Amino acid sequence: MRDFSDELKELRRRLGEAEDYLKIPAGRSRLAELEMEVARPDLWDDQEVAKKVNGEYANVKADLDTFDSLSRELEDAELLHEMARDLGDESQEGEIEAAAVSIGRKLRQLDLRSLFTGEHDEADCIVQINAKDGGVDAQDWSEILLRMYSRWAERRKFTLEIDEVSQGTEAGILSAEFTITGRYAYGLMTGERGTHRLVRISPFDNQGRRQTSFASVQVWPVMDAPDVEINESDIDMQVFRASGAGGQHINKTSSAVRLIHKPTGMVASSQEERSQLQNREKALHRLKAMVAAKIEEEHEVELARIAGRQAQVGWGSQIRSYVVQPYQMVKDLRTEVETSQIEAVLDGDLDEFMEGYLRWRRREAE
Repeated sequence: MRDFSDELKELRRRLGEAEDYLKIPAGRSRLAELEMEVARPDLWDDQEVAKKVNGEYANVKADLDTFDSLSRELEDAELLHEMARDLGDESQEGEIEAAAVSIGRKLRQLDLRSLFTGEHDEADCIVQINAKDGGVDAQDWSEILLRMYSRWAERRKFTLEIDEVSQGTEAGILSAEFTITGRYAYGLMTGERGTHRLVRISPFDNQGRRQTSFASVQVWPVMDAPDVEINESDIDMQVFRASGAGGQHINKTSSAVRLIHKPTGMVASSQEERSQLQNREKALHRLKAMVAAKIEEEHEVELARIAGRQAQVGWGSQIRSYVVQPYQMVKDLRTEVETSQIEAVLDGDLDEFMEGYLRWRRREAE
């Protein structure tokens, strides 16, 4: 009879780590509080509060259910192993091994959660894409990136809502702003912040020459109540007609709003609401989140300087290369993660790069 004791002990150790980073004891207490909140008959009198409470309830319950399910599976495997060893029953080896492999795989998937150490990692996020060097190719590249993130969000069952798109002069887009809604959206997307470089044969060059194009991606967390004040005199407001689905109203009225924060140059937009006032309020909330995140970043840089290390938080640094010709490769310049499956990456298969960044971030912080 094969001895699985060491393997099962290691799984038990890893489950203990999961209990820590999932904050299981605190989660059980919080779930009891949330169950009372969810049961309140007047909860939906305030829909925003109700959505927040129900969202937190679903997340906490999912964590506890996942942990409890893994605990039961491991207990069953340990019990089966103990009984099989006592009886010398070799016929149970296959079932014990399959259980250990299954539990190990689930723990590896769960281990990603331990990498979300940032204050806002669990939040939704605001993303902006801007075409940089490369002319029309850069504008086309920006649109390809927008599709890539849309497909990635779809794969994860996140919601991606377009806030504004500025069309390119000949093709593609000059810029796009969108919000991704889903648990850990910001934590996953934060590694996408920076400059993305594309090398390919330009479809817009009659001579078929190779072109290098650049687009920048900026990411901010969505904050419930950003702790920052913005002077009205520091804001330029522009109004424009919303684009996209929405019927005659959305095409005839200049209800969409773009706010520019003059001291930082940050821009936030909203076109989802039907009135200019509502869109302004929504854009202002986004702008406050962006400014608050910038203040936190500057504070992190200063703390890193005092500690004598370099903070890895630059907005404009080149982070990833996508090469279509003369060979096919996507490579992250920070983590060294690379793949030749460029079509899969551009179709939203980004998890390997995102996880690689989170692991690299943890190593850099140690």
